[in-house]
Amino acid sequence: MTHRILVLYGSYRSDRMGIRLARFVVAGLRARGLDVELIDAKAVGLPMLDRMYKEYKKGEAPAVLEKLAGQIREADGFVFITGEYNWGVQPGLKNLTDHFLEEWFWRPAAIASYSAGRFAGARSATAWHGILSEMGMVVISSSLAVGPIAQTLAEEGEPIGEGGKALVRAFPRFADDLEWWVEAAKTQRQQKAPPY
Repeated sequence: MTHRILVLYGSYRSDRMGIRLARFVVAGLRARGLDVELIDAKAVGLPMLDRMYKEYKKGEAPAVLEKLAGQIREADGFVFITGEYNWGVQPGLKNLTDHFLEEWFWRPAAIASYSAGRFAGARSATAWHGILSEMGMVVISSSLAVGPIAQTLAEEGEPIGEGGKALVRAFPRFADDLEWWVEAAKTQRQQKAPPY
């Protein structure tokens, strides 16, 4: 039985660099035999949050929200690819995430951060830990931090230079940690219904 993982990415910029990290993570998880789908906030194109998915009457949510809610519910775990904007989180990824709540519950989330500079999105990753925990996910302890991203990953997500070599060395532990928590959460949900 394979596990279904959603990789969520949130930049709306025209010259997006983080898509390189999203491609790298998707390829790496697929190489391990996982069923992986990239959810690109820009491609999904949700409006700024007005109503959460749960605030619509059954059958009245916009089609894009209905589809995404199903994708989230069917996933066994998540990877959030996050850039750092002025010491904070990307508004596009945050907006996409905030449209849902219960759909995220009882599954693990991993964080892979990046930036153009040497801090590799660390401040954004720190902020996401609290956000994802509050939204009912277990945030795994392993993370990926890539920076400077343009010197670490080529356009299609292939590792380059010394930063790329370091990323390749770090990825197996990140993926192992995510898979362990995916299996643990999936097993527990099958044995005992979540308390709420």
